[in-house]
Amino acid sequence: MTLQIKVPVLPESVADATVVTWHKQAGDTVKRDEILVDLETDKVVLEVPAPEDGILETILKPVGAVVTSTEVLATFAPGATTAAPVAKATTAASPPAQQPAPAAITPSARRAAAEADVNLQNVVGSGKGGRVTKEDVSKQKEISTTPQTQTTAINLNTPSTSESRPEKRVPMTRLRARIAERLLQAKNSTALLTSFNEINMQGVIEARTQYKELFEKKHGVKLGFMSFFTRAVTEALKNFPVINASLEGNDIVYHGYYDIGIAVSTERGLVVPVLRDTDTMSYADIEKKIAEYGQKARTGQLSMEEITGGTFTITNGGVFGSLLSTPIINPPQSAILGLHKIQERPIVENGHIVIRPMMYVALSYDHRLIDGKDSVQFLVTIKNFLEDPSRLLLDI
Repeated sequence: MTLQIKVPVLPESVADATVVTWHKQAGDTVKRDEILVDLETDKVVLEVPAPEDGILETILKPVGAVVTSTEVLATFAPGATTAAPVAKATTAASPPAQQPAPAAITPSARRAAAEADVNLQNVVGSGKGGRVTKEDVSKQKEISTTPQTQTTAINLNTPSTSESRPEKRVPMTRLRARIAERLLQAKNSTALLTSFNEINMQGVIEARTQYKELFEKKHGVKLGFMSFFTRAVTEALKNFPVINASLEGNDIVYHGYYDIGIAVSTERGLVVPVLRDTDTMSYADIEKKIAEYGQKARTGQLSMEEITGGTFTITNGGVFGSLLSTPIINPPQSAILGLHKIQERPIVENGHIVIRPMMYVALSYDHRLIDGKDSVQFLVTIKNFLEDPSRLLLDI
């Protein structure tokens, strides 16, 4: 009996997906749970596995096709061990570039190979168990690219024949296009303002230094700064519920829960996985979840549920060296907190100039809903919590 390989059911917020990579070709024998095809939405890459052992009979949607929820991608013969004659002929007629790729490859390696036009069959994996990584793809590209090939590529991609002025034109990924759309939406549909403050990070740094070894030994995860900020933000949101709210038409929706998005930069673009119910999470819970999300983001394994929703977002440009910036809110949320580089600066304490590790923080907010007074006091509350971390423990 022939089965249909269909597009997974997509959430209401995702209209369609694009076929980006077929890992198996018509006539290939596959095992249960082997990845057949990658579909890219404007949020995540979805992997469609084989339902059981069998033969991939026909591919109905080629690379580049736009597909919708539950649309048929291919036909599949379960239990079969030999391809049908037609399927064999199709496979034989396929160009070498369409040969099946190794199964043990990371999602980031697959995407890198597709973008660089590298045949994964020629790539030797250096990862665990021979797994092909993105670095392996990059090495293969360097090996296979000769000076003549580079010259040809330059001539094809630029209007000028001069090799000193190369250009390269590539289409935007769906994620990048979606990011651009949402940023423009936020800019054009909100009254965006930003308030700034600075935080003396001495107290957090001392607490982290004192307890980081015990923390890691007990919980199996490192104690970072983000857990302090997440806890401080959560407590501050309790004091200023309007900043945890959102606008729906002429209604203000006050959320009685705290779902904090943590912006993560990936090769495909910025994604925002969400920590659910942070008011119930310990420092260890937060650090573990952030580490899990970071790993999933790097390998393209974040699920749709993990990046959907959120009532407030934290973004940390400081990890890249940013000293000051104005983040853009993530609609329908009404505010976002931007963290920046910790830098030693001279400040005045009790009439004396001292050197302290200081961080600028920025709160961008929708002024239609949030007044300047609330935004300033919200930042001051976060500042007070972090400059004296014991306040978080004593809830004062």
